[in-house]
Amino acid sequence: MEINWKKEVEIRKTELLEDLFTLLRIDSVRDDSKITPDAPVGPGPKEALEAFLAIGERDGFITKNVGNLAGHIEFGEGEELMGVFGHVDVVPTGTGWDTDPFVPVIIDDRIYARGSSDDKGPTMAAYYALKIIRDLKLPISKKVRVIIGTDEESGWKCMDHYLENERIPDFGFSPDAEFPIINGEKGMQTFMVQFRGDNKGGKNELLSFDAGLRENMVPQDATAVFISPEADKIEQAFAAFLENNPVKGTISVAGEQVTIELIGKAAHGMNPAAGVNAGTYLATFLNKFNFGGQAATFLELIADRIHLQHDAQKLNLAYTDSVMGELTMNAGIFTFTPSTGGELALNFRYPQGVSEEGIEIKLEAALATYGVTIAKGGHGKLPHYVPADDPLVKTLLAVYEKHTGLKGHEQSIGGGTYGRLLERGVAYGAMFPDSIDTMHQANEFIALDDLFRATAIYADAMYELLK
Repeated sequence: MEINWKKEVEIRKTELLEDLFTLLRIDSVRDDSKITPDAPVGPGPKEALEAFLAIGERDGFITKNVGNLAGHIEFGEGEELMGVFGHVDVVPTGTGWDTDPFVPVIIDDRIYARGSSDDKGPTMAAYYALKIIRDLKLPISKKVRVIIGTDEESGWKCMDHYLENERIPDFGFSPDAEFPIINGEKGMQTFMVQFRGDNKGGKNELLSFDAGLRENMVPQDATAVFISPEADKIEQAFAAFLENNPVKGTISVAGEQVTIELIGKAAHGMNPAAGVNAGTYLATFLNKFNFGGQAATFLELIADRIHLQHDAQKLNLAYTDSVMGELTMNAGIFTFTPSTGGELALNFRYPQGVSEEGIEIKLEAALATYGVTIAKGGHGKLPHYVPADDPLVKTLLAVYEKHTGLKGHEQSIGGGTYGRLLERGVAYGAMFPDSIDTMHQANEFIALDDLFRATAIYADAMYELLK
C-alpha cells in the first residue's frame, strides 16, 4: 500500500500547530536560581515536559515522566527499541526580537518563537509522525519511544538521568539539526581562561566587562564600564569604530565614568563565523587605550588571540579532518570585575584527530605569557560518527531522497545533538538545505512548509525503520 504521507500531515496540521503553540508559550529556559528537587533544571523545562507528555497521554500513548528531567512517549511491541530524541528546553532569548519570543505568531508562513526551530517544532513533528503511524494502524515489529529532554542546551543532565534509569535504545535519531542527515558530530569541550582582578596601573580603570549568555551562543550584547580621564577622546574614537565595523552601540559619559554598550549578532556556537561577537569587538576597541593590570591583559588577550579567530589559528589549534571538517572556537561568555577577576569561556568543537588533552596543552602553551590559568569546563563530549554504509543511515537518506528529489549525502557538524547518545544514532532534520538557520538567534522561526515536510519525512522514515 502506497501511503500519501504529505496528505496525512495535511489532515492533522491544525492540530499539530495547536499542540506546538502550547509548547512554545512556555518559557523553558533553564533557571538555576529556581531549581528544586521537584524541578531539577527549573520550573520552565519541567512545565514543558509535562505539557508534552500530557499531549501523548491525551492521544492514548504510553507515557512516562523520569524524574521531571526527561520522559518518553511509547508505541509498539518487539525486541528492538528505536529512540527519537528531542528536547523542550531553549536557550535564553537575548535581545533584538520583533515579537514576544514566548507568544508564537505566524508571519509570512513562518512560526516565530523561541524553540520553534530548536527544538520544540521538530520534536512535535516527530511526535505527529508517530501519531500518523499509530492512526493508520500500520504493522510494525519494533518498539519506539519519542524521548524528551529538558537540559539539552546546558549540561545534558536530563539524558544522563534518563539513560541511567531507562533502557538505552538500540538505534535512533534526533530531529535537531538538518537534512539530509548528520552522521558525524564533532567533540565539544569548553575551557575557562581565568584572570586576576587587578585593574590598576593604567590611564583608564576597567570596572566591569560583560558579554554572552551561554558558552554555545555567539554573544550579541556586550557592556563595559570604566573610569577614564580621556572620555572625550574615547567617545570620538568609538564613533569611528562603529562606522568601520559590523556592530552597533552606544556610549554614555558621566564625569569620568564611561559606559559602552555594543550589539553584534547572535549565532549558534557551533558556527561562530555566522555571528558577530560583541564581546571580542568591544575588547578589541578598548585594547587601543591604556588600561592597567590584568584588566589590560584581559583586553589584550581577547583582541590579539581570540577576535575573529573562529579556527583558533592564533592559539596554534587550527586543524581540519577530511570527513568531519575543521576545529572551531566560540568565545561565549566574558566577565571581568576588580573584585572577582575575569573569565573567558572558550567553547571548542573538534573533529576526530583532536583530543581534549591536546587542546588543553596547546591552549596553555599559547597563553603562557599572559599570566592566566586554564580550567576545563564540564560536560565535554567526544567526536561521534556512524558510517555511511550503516543501514540506519542508508534508510534515512533514501527516504529523504524520495520526498525531496535531492541527492542524500553524509554530513558532520560542530553542534551536539542527542543522536550521539547512541552508538547507532544520528541527527535527521528538521532544517532543509534551503532553510534559513535562526537557531539561538533573535527572531527564531520555522517555516510552515519545512515543519510539514519534515513531519511527512519522519513518518515515512520511522515506518521504514519500524517495519
